[in-house]
Amino acid sequence: MSLIPTPETLLQQEKLVRLSGFSFTDAWTIGVAIRQRAIQENAPIAIEVYAFGQVLFTSTLPGSSAENLEWIARKRNTVLRNGHASLYTGESNEAAGIRMAAMNFIDQQRYTDHGGSFPLLLVSGGIIGAVTVSGLPSHEDHALAMWGIQQVL
Repeated sequence: MSLIPTPETLLQQEKLVRLSGFSFTDAWTIGVAIRQRAIQENAPIAIEVYAFGQVLFTSTLPGSSAENLEWIARKRNTVLRNGHASLYTGESNEAAGIRMAAMNFIDQQRYTDHGGSFPLLLVSGGIIGAVTVSGLPSHEDHALAMWGIQQVL
């Protein structure tokens, strides 16, 4: 089991896990790598790779449910809104003493600050999408999504 990273560690991850370019084939490679690892580990997850304004890869594994797909959309929306990993948003909010669920100006059906979505960041700093995992504890979803991106670096 991995430990929950600090906000500073999460920002460092975002600086290191950056792409020089991205393609539909890269999305497939990331999704398949995460899926194969999850099968080996018998992880009951759902996976999404989202870029260019569309879902490029999605898969669900035994033990996951439709609810995981809803969590994926909410985590992804948070990444695209804030430009950071959903776990970073959650840990930052926790440190500030208010989680997203308590923020009246946030649509709870569209956003969440639970971990599991990691931004697809270009070396230039632009965000083009997100890789999202749902079904494990937040920090494990986060680690698996980030690991998937690292498979194409």
